[in-house]
Amino acid sequence: METTDFAKYLSTFLTKYLAGERNYSQNTILAYKDTFVQFITFMKEQKNTEVQKLTLECITREIVINFLDWIQENRHCSNATRNYRLAALRSFFSFLQYENPERMYEWQKILTIKVKKHEKKSINYLTTDGIKLLLEQPDLSTRGGYRNLTMLALMYDSGARVQEIIDLTPSSIRLDNPGIIKLFGKGRKARIVPLQQEQTVFLKEYMQKNHLLETHANQYPLFSNSRKEKLTRAGVTYILKTYADLARKINPAIIPETISCHSLRHSKAMHLLQAGVNLVYIRDLLGHVSVQTTDVYARADSRQKREAFEKAYVDINPAGTNTKSWEKNNNLLDWLKSLEK
Repeated sequence: METTDFAKYLSTFLTKYLAGERNYSQNTILAYKDTFVQFITFMKEQKNTEVQKLTLECITREIVINFLDWIQENRHCSNATRNYRLAALRSFFSFLQYENPERMYEWQKILTIKVKKHEKKSINYLTTDGIKLLLEQPDLSTRGGYRNLTMLALMYDSGARVQEIIDLTPSSIRLDNPGIIKLFGKGRKARIVPLQQEQTVFLKEYMQKNHLLETHANQYPLFSNSRKEKLTRAGVTYILKTYADLARKINPAIIPETISCHSLRHSKAMHLLQAGVNLVYIRDLLGHVSVQTTDVYARADSRQKREAFEKAYVDINPAGTNTKSWEKNNNLLDWLKSLEK
């Protein structure tokens, strides 16, 4: 069977371009692949075009828009999911501008498709009391409970993404004072994260109990299942939710109904911000490319907003003899001016 140009370019895009030239993670590549599986399904079911007959000439701006509408109407995808599918398609057609310039005008028309606005969810994080309660739930008398506590505590302390924790090996950790771990984030970008001394001591005990300090274990998963395989994202999520459910029964006021592994990352960032840590340092800890991404935590911190208002408050009680004009209140003026920046 003759290979179509669509099949040829898509294979190169997924297997060589994303991994080799863009250094995308395996998870991102799999997510992009899912987009094209859905697109091929759409072309077959809605446009009567079998995959073996699907060529680049079949694809137009209108076809792509029809596909995006289809996943929302038939698969009930949100605007956010639609935008993610569009991002995958955009990446492919940007790639085609150089690989297939004969149809560059059509590719550029596709690249003009706009994302849809969607409501951004508020940041879901736990208070310090909530984190403490959560970490009190694992049963340390069992091997699994000890592993789970070590993993969740490290996830919070380092602000790591769940995949970064899953991919950790003993070789990624330095236990000498000061302790550090090396995390590989999006695009396989590495970053060094310092560890609190208490965390280092606890982590060392865990590694000793599981023989992970021996040289031959350097590349073993730091956190593994009963078959010595590294945990899955679903597995880590299940562990977290199990303990969250137990903690919620004790004090439902401080454990959100909805909690995810990313909630621990959000919690660490919020607690650092509330402690007065500069956003630039929080950005480096989380592995964000831009401080603008990290700025979402400053916007979400209602306590800091309240304190800013309280500092800027002026007593306007007419009965007071010491009432000052707002024009003479430097704190308020500085705060108002900061809103213009």
